[in-house]
Amino acid sequence: MDFENDFEGLDEELDNIIVLNDEDGNEVKFEFLDLIELDGEEYIVLLPTEEDDEDGEVVILKVEDTDSEDEESYVSVDDQEVLNKVFEIFKEKFKDEFNFIDED
Repeated sequence: MDFENDFEGLDEELDNIIVLNDEDGNEVKFEFLDLIELDGEEYIVLLPTEEDDEDGEVVILKVEDTDSEDEESYVSVDDQEVLNKVFEIFKEKFKDEFNFIDED
């Protein structure tokens, strides 16, 4: 799921950075791009901020509620069909802001 960022200074314009821990406990920063609802579930679309090149792959995680009202947890999605549907919704919403690259 690649797309090309079409305008300069996006990082300065958007101040919505999310810090998550990877499986090794390391902090990884992502830029929050969108919240997508599909079939009663919510998914967040994130862009890793430490990409060296201008092309970036987005990360899609499922939002799960926790016992605390103030916290959410994010889990990876293994279902490729769900990922594709969420990404299609994201692409449609942001078709004027990003150049999406189809990889076949």
